[in-house]
Amino acid sequence: MLLAKSTEKWIALVSGLVFGFGLIISEMINPAKVIAFLDVAGAWNPSLALVMAGAIAVALPAFGWAKKQKNSLCGTTIQLPSTKLIDTRLILGSMAFGAGWGLAGFCPAPALVAAAMGQWQALIFSGSMLVGFYLFAVIEKTKK
Repeated sequence: MLLAKSTEKWIALVSGLVFGFGLIISEMINPAKVIAFLDVAGAWNPSLALVMAGAIAVALPAFGWAKKQKNSLCGTTIQLPSTKLIDTRLILGSMAFGAGWGLAGFCPAPALVAAAMGQWQALIFSGSMLVGFYLFAVIEKTKK
């Protein structure tokens, strides 16, 4: 079933707002709370584990459904990763992501929400993240 383009945009807007509010309510935009969650050897705060468990509980059946479909409910082609290869790029990228998350207390989506709310630390993080995205794209182009 194909939805009208305007309906798709409303669904995207509402989904983004729900996701953003979820990040705010769960305090994923609070670097101190995130760093306390990551500090398993110190003053560990396990509350974000419940947030992650909830996200997995929602995503798991949705991905199971998506794997069996060719098109989304909006009629667009579903593109899921086809490789399960764990290579050097994946490992190094995961390490860089984890180091950035641990040092700054932000990962990309919460950083953008916090930046939109005017948190100066998130603005710096988001700007740095965008520079990193750009440098990655430049490096990838030079490899080809």
